[in-house]
Amino acid sequence: MKTVWMLNHYAQEPSHPGGTRHYSLGRHLLSSGWRTFIIAASTGLHTSQQRLAPGETTRIDTFDGVSFLRVRTPEYKGNGGGRLINMLVYCWRALLPSTTHGLPRPDVVIGSSVHPFAAVAGRLLARRFRVPFIFEVRDLWPQTLVDMGRLSPNSFSVRLMRWMERWLYRRADRIVVLLPLAADYIVPLGIPMERIVYVPNGVEPGSPPPDATPRETFDLMYFGAHGQANGLDNIVRAMKFVSDKDGSRHIRLRMIGDGPMKASLVATARELGLQNVVFEPPVPKSAIPDIAATADAFIFNLMDVPVFRYGISSNKLFDFLAASRPIIFCCTSGNNPVADASAGITVAPNDPEALSRAIMTMAATPIEERSRMGRSGRSYVEANHSFGSLARRLSAVLDEAIRSSR
Repeated sequence: MKTVWMLNHYAQEPSHPGGTRHYSLGRHLLSSGWRTFIIAASTGLHTSQQRLAPGETTRIDTFDGVSFLRVRTPEYKGNGGGRLINMLVYCWRALLPSTTHGLPRPDVVIGSSVHPFAAVAGRLLARRFRVPFIFEVRDLWPQTLVDMGRLSPNSFSVRLMRWMERWLYRRADRIVVLLPLAADYIVPLGIPMERIVYVPNGVEPGSPPPDATPRETFDLMYFGAHGQANGLDNIVRAMKFVSDKDGSRHIRLRMIGDGPMKASLVATARELGLQNVVFEPPVPKSAIPDIAATADAFIFNLMDVPVFRYGISSNKLFDFLAASRPIIFCCTSGNNPVADASAGITVAPNDPEALSRAIMTMAATPIEERSRMGRSGRSYVEANHSFGSLARRLSAVLDEAIRSSR
């Protein structure tokens, strides 16, 4: 059995809310002869919940054959200096020999962004053990932060991250990208196309969900992060236009999740006097299929920023498709899985009134047509985004990296 170490600061198992990509890939990699050890932080992305007991610096837990090594990191709130310190502490502690001494020696190391420090730690660990390094790019940092207006393109932090980005690309044996058009960003930096492999996010399809049934209410649902990039203010304001329209009293929006923008979204809904928007806490990944089955339709929304021209690979969008319900896709991106699957309606972002019209259209669509859209989306995600097939693709990347290194 070969061993892969995956460094993912925010990795989660299904019993917690958050990203479970590496758990799902690791579970399926077992059948290809790979055992996965995920090196993750002890604190969550949005909750800052400390997973380790007082005095613990690390802990290993195993779920379905996938082991998580939790590394103690300090608690923080928001996106300020506390989060940066949390990132740096994670990187430093992941590199301490005492942190990983209980793990079997890796055959390959994967360093996964969101932030680049986890990938830097992965590269340094791969060098220490003289094994191939895979750089997994889940977000284009710092370009995403620049395009969202959070960082100046000429700031020191952006210049530093661009240097780190190029350093990682050039030293990676393979580059795994989640965005379908990421090569358009990476190749101009001098990276050969043949080193780039597309392995998007996916789903564990499971049993088909129950069919939607006619009800007195029409429940539109969003679940996932409440962050800046999600642009959820657009959805809340659209619901104000909906509430002002005749025949809309049966339409309700359920907002499930957490994140730095949630408090302001709740305040906006209160200021607008909305009675048709309900905010709910986040749920574990394992609970999503049951929650999703209670929806009549989903809404997917992102800010209109240039970086999305390289495509999107959102966990929540694939969960929506797997739930066999139609989707309102409110985003301008290089790819559009909802249109590809004929699974819903596409509307331009940052236009609450246009979005409200799409919501009214979806609510007025006969249930037979909504069911057809849902089934089409389910078929699409099963064919293109099953974690079983994605893990086989990743296994081939790992095996090829080993062969090339020899």
